[in-house]
Amino acid sequence: MLLCQISDPHIVREGTLAYGRIDTPRMLERCVRKILKLPRLPDAVVATGDLTDHATAEEYGLLRELLAPLTMPLYLVVGNHDGRSAIRAAFPDHPYLAGEGGFVQYTVEDLPVRLVVLDTVVPGTPGGTLCAQRLQWLDRRLAESQRPTVIAQHHPPFKTGLTKMDTMSLEDPDAEAEAAVVRRYPHVERVISGHYHRNAQARFAGTIASVCPSTAHQLLLDLVPDADIRFTFEPSGFHLHFWNGTQLVTHTQMVDDFQSWGSRE
Repeated sequence: MLLCQISDPHIVREGTLAYGRIDTPRMLERCVRKILKLPRLPDAVVATGDLTDHATAEEYGLLRELLAPLTMPLYLVVGNHDGRSAIRAAFPDHPYLAGEGGFVQYTVEDLPVRLVVLDTVVPGTPGGTLCAQRLQWLDRRLAESQRPTVIAQHHPPFKTGLTKMDTMSLEDPDAEAEAAVVRRYPHVERVISGHYHRNAQARFAGTIASVCPSTAHQLLLDLVPDADIRFTFEPSGFHLHFWNGTQLVTHTQMVDDFQSWGSRE
């Protein structure tokens, strides 16, 4: 099984630039073309949040158009730039977005690896949280099946050393509470997330937690304490999570095309 993860496209309305610099719709368009040109097409695509920049109906309509060429199942995750009601209105044919208890949380059962999508959003704030209701939901879902499982959420459950961003990630008590739940279930193969616009991994609760790069702009890697948040035009990318039957292997794929040579033997 091949699961493609894209993240943080931050779609703005057509004809405008995110932060006055970035044509995020064209960058997502390039990413979709790259996915469709892969030597092996993914079995599904999961988009881990910040799908639009302002959560407007116009932005979600454009997002829908840009993702329409994907021929495989698509699963959407809300991020802090998203709106639950707006995303549901834009994708009425994605019934899983109804979620449970007001949150956009759901499971995908028809893949070789089970996908559990967790909602970490606190409306109106950049940081994430996991209340008791959401943690109990996660616990119930993980207890339902011993199949290999991937948890997808927007905010990662670890600190990266990018200290300003770390203040806008999953709150420490909630990350610790999530770890306590996940640690009980060794069939969790990975916790995948976005939010940081960079490639990053950490050990977490007996498994691996990872961050996917953005389909658009990346966050400048500045590990100096209290450094300001800055963006960079490093190559955009996405993750390919390959289930080989016994373990999940994660590859980072750049969106840009590079020259290749040699023969397949």
